[in-house]
Amino acid sequence: MSVAIEVSAVIERPVSDVFSFYADHHVQNHPRWDPNIELWLDSDEPLGVGTVIQRRNSRFGTPVEGTMEIVEFERDRAMGAVINDGPMRVEGRARFESLRPSTTKLTIRAVFPVDDSMRDQLAAAMQRSLANIERLIEAEG
Repeated sequence: MSVAIEVSAVIERPVSDVFSFYADHHVQNHPRWDPNIELWLDSDEPLGVGTVIQRRNSRFGTPVEGTMEIVEFERDRAMGAVINDGPMRVEGRARFESLRPSTTKLTIRAVFPVDDSMRDQLAAAMQRSLANIERLIEAEG
């Protein structure tokens, strides 16, 4: 059984700025919008398909080590990843749509290997993260 959750926000910044913040600088910025996650790379190479990011998730108390492999990276359009937190595998994708020259719709979708009883909790966490992303990008622009 799995649960798919999708959240969207309209951000008052050009798509290139939103993509740069979310995708190009994912390792640095993800812990800013979700402080339960630590990320690090074993190299200084820019992110792209095949990049494996090391991660530590402390959301549920005991930290869980894992990885995030970038499986899709299309400039200003999409970033996809497969996340392995211990035995849990989550598939995630961010889609970037330019609505106007200075406005972007960011949609984040994740598929979690859990039953439907977790849907509301996961959706609330994703919505919080998205609101933090929007706030951070708009404040730094």
